[in-house]
Amino acid sequence: MATTRGHSYLLTLVRWRRGVGVAPQSRALAALVPGVSQVDNKSDFLGKRPHRRHPGILRLPRVRLPQALTDAAQLLLLESSVPSVEKQVQALTNYLWSRHLPVEPEELQRRAVQLEKKFLENPDLPHTEEKLCGAVLHVLRKTTYHWQQLSYSEGLSLVYMAARLDGGFAAVSRAFHEIQAQIPEFQPQTLMDFGSGTGSVTWAAHSIWGQSLREYVCVDSSAAMLNLAEKLLKGGSENGEPYIPGVFIRQFLPVSPKVQFNVVVSAFSLSELPSKADRAEVVQTLWRKTSDFLILVEHGTKAGHSLLMEARDLVLKGKEKSPLDPRPGFVFAPCPHELPCPQLTTSKPLACSFSQAYHPIPFGWNKKPKEEKFSMVILARGSPEETHRWPRITQPVLKRPRHVHCHLCCADGCAQHAVITARRYGRDLYRCARVSSWGDLLPVTTPSEPPPSPAEDLLRADKDV
Repeated sequence: MATTRGHSYLLTLVRWRRGVGVAPQSRALAALVPGVSQVDNKSDFLGKRPHRRHPGILRLPRVRLPQALTDAAQLLLLESSVPSVEKQVQALTNYLWSRHLPVEPEELQRRAVQLEKKFLENPDLPHTEEKLCGAVLHVLRKTTYHWQQLSYSEGLSLVYMAARLDGGFAAVSRAFHEIQAQIPEFQPQTLMDFGSGTGSVTWAAHSIWGQSLREYVCVDSSAAMLNLAEKLLKGGSENGEPYIPGVFIRQFLPVSPKVQFNVVVSAFSLSELPSKADRAEVVQTLWRKTSDFLILVEHGTKAGHSLLMEARDLVLKGKEKSPLDPRPGFVFAPCPHELPCPQLTTSKPLACSFSQAYHPIPFGWNKKPKEEKFSMVILARGSPEETHRWPRITQPVLKRPRHVHCHLCCADGCAQHAVITARRYGRDLYRCARVSSWGDLLPVTTPSEPPPSPAEDLLRADKDV
């Protein structure tokens, strides 16, 4: 399995770091902090593009699955003998979205010690070792989340397909679009999907890079899932010709340390691993297999976001240097920085998530357009120059008369709530903000000098009137 190592698009990566695909001299040099300077189009910031197509627009229109995949999924479910499919789909969906991370042994031990001390301090409770141990175990069973690893049989695999195939396709398509929109000349030839499940990653990658991809390696521990993914590729049968050529299905990761892939994906798979140590081992292995981009996607919940930040920090720390590819990693998206996530450092941690609209597979209960809420992180190899990057819009944009509310994750590692008006920030930035959406980039940079105080900012505004 050969790996392409062209450097032309890496130069584009550096250029993107300088201005998201816009030459440095044509950037809007504004600071979205108190004392922001106005943004206008005097430096050809927009070029000949209208504001609704400014360089930070990354939204993807409502996604629709390939017709061949939709037909195969409907055929397989029609031919199956799974009882009460709709109820099982709803139950599985609720379970996956309400899932927490498994409790680590160290945390369980800490809780047990605390409970033991609490019981010993109570003179009314018996202190014999046997009864004390029983009391501690009784409380732990009642208060500890019982995480269980899902074992996918043929029936459960079909239910998972009906519940998650279209939403997973939409989320991964949005992640791939992030790369394609910013580096259109990137043409990967090899892809590996860890925890491939129904094969939605392969279908999404083929929809975007089908002209260049010649090898897809799908890895999943479930034989039933791999069999289902293969049937979907063959139109719902076992003997048909695969719709996508070059797909290789495996139950184990490639052993050779020399094998790398242009794109490595793990979508909704880290949450299936039983411990932090297992997740760390898998992430390090996937990073060693990555020559260009490692894409991690999880549910848009606190648990899913925490998993991604854990993996992100593991790669950025770079404790394990591969002798075959010593290039460090950096965050390509969505974070505009490599600092701790501001969503997790607040008193009430929030999930950094995004939303992608899609047309679901038209099963009898599944006909209205839907939104897939997900978290993602895209890591890339290389050492781009350390420069400012545009802030990411992390919540839906609130449009009000003559002003816009934007929640931003900025290059300095801080989260900001900006109220943008044409009078203060300039007509061009105001119009760019007004047409931007959740997940887009806002074309501003943070200043190199400390911002003035709010009082100075108000005084300056009064003088401008």
